[in-house]
Amino acid sequence: MKLWPVFFLLIFPAAAAPRYDNLVDVRAVDPTILVDLRYATPDNITGRALYPPDMPALVRPTTANRLARAQSYLRARHFGLKIWDAYRPLAAQLELWKMSHNGSFVADPQNGNGSLHSWGVAVDATLVDELGREVAMPTKFDEFNSAATLHYHGYDPLVRRHLLILHRAIREG
Repeated sequence: MKLWPVFFLLIFPAAAAPRYDNLVDVRAVDPTILVDLRYATPDNITGRALYPPDMPALVRPTTANRLARAQSYLRARHFGLKIWDAYRPLAAQLELWKMSHNGSFVADPQNGNGSLHSWGVAVDATLVDELGREVAMPTKFDEFNSAATLHYHGYDPLVRRHLLILHRAIREG
């Protein structure tokens, strides 16, 4: 069976203006959440690391708490979260925009709105089983196509089930 990790954006309520001095490491709030920051490795759309290799998954405290609640929901169902991206510095956002030029998946850093990642209120995540193995999802990381949108329209019942579990975890978390 082919595994399709999801390029999934979790958006949480944001404040009126970004503040970068209050970001926390997701794993400091919940060490059971797996982190594999793909932009700290060459395993991403740019083919090179955009972050230092030891960069933690940083988010705002409210986002970290919501992720911890989602993780608790998932663990009760023998699943868990794996974070692929969290806070994204402007330099990394610029590089991603240069590679994609696709506003459906990467925010244009020049338009004034920026990315929710740059505010520390969004993560790219996938669902893993209780052993930490990625489960079947619609796409791979950095796969910018219609299957990577929030609402999957495919027909694979297992992928649909996994997305439903992930969506419920985020809503209930």
